[in-house]
Amino acid sequence: MDHIIIEGGQTRLQGDVIIEGAKNAVLPLLAATILPTTGVSTLTNVPILSDVFTMNHVVRGLDIAVDFDQANKTILVDAQGQILDQAPYEYVSQMRASIVVLGPILARKGHAKVSMPGGCTIGSRPIDLHLKGLEAMGANIRQEGGDITASGKLHGARIYMDFPSVGATQNLMMAATLAQGITVIENAAREPEIVDLAIFLTKMGANIKGAGTEVLTITGVDKLHGATHQVVQDRIEAGTFMVAAAMTSGDVLIRDAIWEHNRPLLAKLMEMGVEVTEEAQGIRVRSDLSKLKPVTVKTSPHPGFPTDMQAQFTALMAAVKGESTMIETVFENRFQHLDEMRRMGLKTEILRDTALIRGGQDLQGAPVMSTDLRASAALVLTGLIAKGSTTVGQLTHLDRGYYQFHTKLAKLGANIRRSSEV
Repeated sequence: MDHIIIEGGQTRLQGDVIIEGAKNAVLPLLAATILPTTGVSTLTNVPILSDVFTMNHVVRGLDIAVDFDQANKTILVDAQGQILDQAPYEYVSQMRASIVVLGPILARKGHAKVSMPGGCTIGSRPIDLHLKGLEAMGANIRQEGGDITASGKLHGARIYMDFPSVGATQNLMMAATLAQGITVIENAAREPEIVDLAIFLTKMGANIKGAGTEVLTITGVDKLHGATHQVVQDRIEAGTFMVAAAMTSGDVLIRDAIWEHNRPLLAKLMEMGVEVTEEAQGIRVRSDLSKLKPVTVKTSPHPGFPTDMQAQFTALMAAVKGESTMIETVFENRFQHLDEMRRMGLKTEILRDTALIRGGQDLQGAPVMSTDLRASAALVLTGLIAKGSTTVGQLTHLDRGYYQFHTKLAKLGANIRRSSEV
């Protein structure tokens, strides 16, 4: 079992870092490659992550040809000809994001069977919104034996989502591309990954308006064709390195980072006193930790502060002198990493959805265990400022969303390594 070992306490990160394609974008993009009946789809700037391999297996399990050229970070998908309508349990059960194949399979085949998904243990993420939306479009949904079966010819519908779920928005948008008539999704998710998917689908011949706003309008077409698309940069990885620079009094250029995608995080960094500038090559983050001040952060759907940056930002709060407050409104079980950070000396209190973090204390290195993907990154970042040696275990979570995380940090000056030795 691999571990990451950090010798912390004196680290100051400097240099520049290259960010991968977005995990949260590429998985629905791969699901979208199920839809075309003519032509080959090509995705470029694909991150080399375990979740990508899992989704490749899900798509291959439908009797679709998938070729992943890791050297060039490119995936070719040929879904021409007959495909299967049942996604393989072995892989769907490993990852919650795999539920987004339900809509594309149903839209193309008129029938789909997908196992209930698995994934991180950060709270309940029900798929009710996915199913209610598909039912509104004419699908007959049955849940039995751990499987979801959907059947029927889809038609346009007006769908209001009780919560702007990213996954449900993606699933329904893809299903609607081949539905007869016009589908309107109200209170739709507005994340950059939604826009990226809409761009790809439009290249395939879909008719989509309003991506990035609260109302999506999709006019169904008879068929879609293959297309080529570059995966958008990962704003969460970019944000993670911004936080790393801020908490180590660093000076780091995050290459090709997109200001608009990271606006909520950048606003909080600047409120703390971090110097953030937009340059021709990306976003530069400079910091003097001794001058930073505590803040209050509340997570919410885009364009609010991203829940996927909550754990990493609490690591920064732990470094900044004074009491900061983190309010988590998206997932009810996303403070598990704070228990591990307590092992390093963090003073924190948790009351329901709110964590009070007393930062600026002397933290000590310790063996800690990752509880989910973003918690993994947060524990590594905390190890950068803790005195002595920190060992972070359970890296299967980290590998789902970060490529060569330790290597990139080492190039910025961190004393960090990955080892399979206990």
